[in-house]
Amino acid sequence: MNAQALRPAWLTARPIAHRGLHDHAAGRIENSGSAARAAVEHGFAIECDVQLSADGEAMVFHDFRLDRLTGESGPVRARSAAVLSRIALAGSTDGIPTLPEFLDLIGGRVPLVVEIKSAFDGDFRLARRTAEIVAASNAPVAIKSFDPAVIAHLRENRAALGVANTPLGIVAEADYSHGDWAALPKATQVDLANFLHYERSQPDFLSWRVRDLPHPTPYLCRTALGMPVMSWTVRTPEQRALAALWADQMVFEGFVP
Repeated sequence: MNAQALRPAWLTARPIAHRGLHDHAAGRIENSGSAARAAVEHGFAIECDVQLSADGEAMVFHDFRLDRLTGESGPVRARSAAVLSRIALAGSTDGIPTLPEFLDLIGGRVPLVVEIKSAFDGDFRLARRTAEIVAASNAPVAIKSFDPAVIAHLRENRAALGVANTPLGIVAEADYSHGDWAALPKATQVDLANFLHYERSQPDFLSWRVRDLPHPTPYLCRTALGMPVMSWTVRTPEQRALAALWADQMVFEGFVP
């Protein structure tokens, strides 16, 4: 299969609602069914995150812990999918959806970009479960991750996992010496910041931090390799202008384009 076949027009055709079209004040929490429905109503593509449950299901949830977004505490990975589904997202009546439920809700009406969260620990169970779910769907879906090892694993096993036609992308930024990234080994930080994993990961598309635009990595990926570039997370008019100039599409939140 040629590279162009894995860079479909739908990937960057419409603005991408970051974790759905969420609005906490309106009771639409990030990565919730309500946020997904709102994005579909506006015709926006959706970006969501997945975490692994204790029994191996892909749950649509951003954080590794429940504390910020629910009334519960502790790791997502410590609870079963059934238990997690019954936990209400703070400020709403939505529970935590499974990825199959999320896909069923969207019903293929808009594209979905699924970000696989990773602890950079070589555990590919979530990646494989996500691929299994995507393979069973006829919807326009792409998969991405900050972890090049996850994308390399999916690429190496693409045919066996049934995702030979699914675009695989890297989420990246210019610096990994801050915040939680600082806990990564220095060699890993250098690898990520300089895109030295490219030969291993060979992404079909790039999702790049808008605050780090312009930058040589997205510029070369886009102009020299013909790789679609989306930029996250666009929240201001200034960031929207940057994304329009240096990327093919924006991943946005906090406003309706």
